[in-house]
Amino acid sequence: MTSEEFRRVGAEVSNWGRWGAEDERGTTNLITPQEIVRAARSVRKGAVFDLGIPLGADGPQAFPGRINPLHMMTETGARQEYPGGAKWSDDYVVMPLQAGTQWDAFAHVWYDGLLYNGFGEDAVGPHGAARCSIDALGNGIAGRGVLLDVVRHAEVDWLEGGHVIGPETLDAVAERQGTEIRAGDILLIRTGWWRKFVVERDAAAWMSTEPGLGLDCVRWIRAHDLAALGMDNWGIEVAPGEDLAVTSPVHCVLLRDVGIPLGEIFDLEALAEDCADDGVYEFLFAAPPLKVTGAVGSPINPLALK
Repeated sequence: MTSEEFRRVGAEVSNWGRWGAEDERGTTNLITPQEIVRAARSVRKGAVFDLGIPLGADGPQAFPGRINPLHMMTETGARQEYPGGAKWSDDYVVMPLQAGTQWDAFAHVWYDGLLYNGFGEDAVGPHGAARCSIDALGNGIAGRGVLLDVVRHAEVDWLEGGHVIGPETLDAVAERQGTEIRAGDILLIRTGWWRKFVVERDAAAWMSTEPGLGLDCVRWIRAHDLAALGMDNWGIEVAPGEDLAVTSPVHCVLLRDVGIPLGEIFDLEALAEDCADDGVYEFLFAAPPLKVTGAVGSPINPLALK
């Protein structure tokens, strides 16, 4: 792969101008009221699965510039004397906004000086992103969720680091599950990579590589008109990449050109077990980002309701 190749793919799948010159919501525009109503009908047994990882000091972060969340108590009730005996506690969390389960905003990754929809990179500065920030998606990301359990299809505990997932694999998994992918869907892909971290608890090794999407999946995602994409690895795309001379081509094309929110470090284990048990791989999905003004990502605790 060359830098010219991913640029050609980006131009081919571009959504720039599709929803107007000022659009900052990208493919979430595909989640219409009608789609939400239809998604709600997928709730049949009242089961709820939270897909977010715990935000604690023993998390997976070993990435330069990021740390695991720091939780600090500012009040514990100690030495408090109030009329009637009432006491209270309070606390802080200090963390990178992308230290756990999170959405990437469109201002997170770009190339050639332009963000999604042609906004200039000068929109990103020390005070945050004036364009394509996460709060542009603050009315929520909710709709029909679909799981493609790639690791179950492969019949292993987790895919190996460096394993490239191609569109033919996604098609094969969907066919085996009997899962229809529709326009406006929020697609979740399980690789088993979060399970690997839970079992081994080696953050440095976990962050040093990962299975993930190859560049060929970009056309597949665009052709299916997905509204959002979430995975259980830390960076969506395969690492090391398909070409070490090109950095994060899948991020570049999906965020900058397609304009699709990317969700990382999802815990899909319990949901995947339930889907395998009942054979139903669709659900109502809800994962609104925090409306942090000008932020380029947001922690989330996604919910899947079946």
